[in-house]
Amino acid sequence: MRHSIDVAGQVSPELSALIERMLVDPDVDEPVTLGRVRRRLAETLPAETEELETRHPGTEREHALLEELDALIEKYTDEAPAIDFVSAAASEPLSRVIEAVMNDPNRPPRPTLARVREALAAGLAARLVGEGALEEDEVDPLLAEVDSLIERFGADALAENFLRYE
Repeated sequence: MRHSIDVAGQVSPELSALIERMLVDPDVDEPVTLGRVRRRLAETLPAETEELETRHPGTEREHALLEELDALIEKYTDEAPAIDFVSAAASEPLSRVIEAVMNDPNRPPRPTLARVREALAAGLAARLVGEGALEEDEVDPLLAEVDSLIERFGADALAENFLRYE
């Protein structure tokens, strides 16, 4: 079941990164749920103790992630697909493409991922390379990246929501 609200926005960047690492791990052969992420994280921690003072040094971050996972599990269940809780942002090159589409006066002001894909297919990346906004080696992965975002969030998702600001 997909969640109708953006639950990824409720997740810390650290937990989002942890979930994403598990999702791309080739050794994980079962569906990745919040419960599985919690079990994997708990396995990395020393045995729990009641007293904070007796925790091993450096485990505070992991304990904070466990608490965050517990809150998500309480709200969404341990069977919730973990992918729903991974924040998505476009790569820096795709962010430049999205900005170019947003700033194009010949396109709607709030383009969707589908419009960004159309612009790429129509040669926008080559134009941006010519202008110096993109490097040639950044062009090849752009279609695959936007296709991945479309598969996950839908063609009608607003592209601006995936901009990465660094």
